[in-house]
Amino acid sequence: MTVYTGRGDEGMTDLRDMSRVSKTSPRIEAYGTVDEANALIGTIRPSGYDDVDDRLERIQNHLHIVQADFANPDPDDDDPAVDEAHVEELEAWIDEAEAELDPLQSFVLPGGSEAGSALHHARTVVRRAERRAVDLADADPVNPVAVAYLNRLSDALFTFGRLVNARDGVREDRPTY
Repeated sequence: MTVYTGRGDEGMTDLRDMSRVSKTSPRIEAYGTVDEANALIGTIRPSGYDDVDDRLERIQNHLHIVQADFANPDPDDDDPAVDEAHVEELEAWIDEAEAELDPLQSFVLPGGSEAGSALHHARTVVRRAERRAVDLADADPVNPVAVAYLNRLSDALFTFGRLVNARDGVREDRPTY
């Protein structure tokens, strides 16, 4: 398999069903932004915490499923798809992390340690991916659980950022108004 094919040189690309669409279509924007989030999460590992790294690796695999889900305009039962178990897994991880943290009292400024800051950055890219997915859903049918997964993932990354910062002894700053 070669990396280059030349098929995209004129601004078109193939979907999973081999139909061709513009590289600026909402479907490509959605799964392309998920790919960006996945690559950014990859830069965070190793975070310095095995449990966080294990979760981030699982998330990266989940995001490949989200990409496949969004790249397929006509899925069938055999195609990869995000399901409720993926969302529930994120929720369990959020609950575990929050049990270790002081309760959230206000908004926090994104930042902190290197890993904490990167997790906050990844959260913002996932939020953009979610917006792109909602835009896609306005135009074409999509798996609504994949959109919910992105919403919950941004919450998880926010919580993981707080967790890593707390473990690193980095104080959370609150915004001033």
